[in-house]
Amino acid sequence: MIGSVFWTGRDNSAQFSERRTFKMTNDHIDTEGFRANVGIILSNDEGKVLLAGRVGSKGWQFPQGGMLRGESAEEAMFRELHEEVGLTEVDVEVLGATDDWIRYRLPDRFVRRDRKPLCIGQKQRWFLLRLVGPESQLRFDRSDTPEFDRWRWVEFWRPVNEVIYFKRRVYARALHELGPHLYPGGLPPRPRWWPKRWRAVFQKDIEHAEMARVQSESEGFHNRQDDNS
Repeated sequence: MIGSVFWTGRDNSAQFSERRTFKMTNDHIDTEGFRANVGIILSNDEGKVLLAGRVGSKGWQFPQGGMLRGESAEEAMFRELHEEVGLTEVDVEVLGATDDWIRYRLPDRFVRRDRKPLCIGQKQRWFLLRLVGPESQLRFDRSDTPEFDRWRWVEFWRPVNEVIYFKRRVYARALHELGPHLYPGGLPPRPRWWPKRWRAVFQKDIEHAEMARVQSESEGFHNRQDDNS
């Protein structure tokens, strides 16, 4: 089923602005040119995840958006959740978040070199949510320029295939890291239709991320030992 909702009903949005009042100049772009961003994986009781269709195109993706200066990742997530798909804190349960930034670079043709500061890619903190409110709360008219105009529930790994090519590795890594919160007994098997090249690249990314996590934990342990000595 594909939903397409610009509807008014039960409204929990009094605390939110109906319009996106911040400009792009308030986005946080670090010294390396990566824009701080949050990604949202919204799940339902069946373990499926929500894909949203971009306005005026055939593209599908998870909701996401830039963090503003002075804004925490969680604050940005709830703001984007409301602006992009109309939900508020009471409509969802937060199941988990990625431990660190997941980065991707934009292909050269997407880099706007006439803008300052220059943005060459995104660094993202991902959140896994479960919808606890009614689906009727999903709506796309919470900003002057809606990102999406339709949505649908899909199987867990399906978004990796649906998203634009340069985000696939990020999606695979975010789903792998957060999936155990949704499937504590083990993640669904990776699709057989994934090309071997995808499997090899995704596995390498996951192994590198795990090595970085172990190294970070080890350094933190040694630092604590030094503090106590």
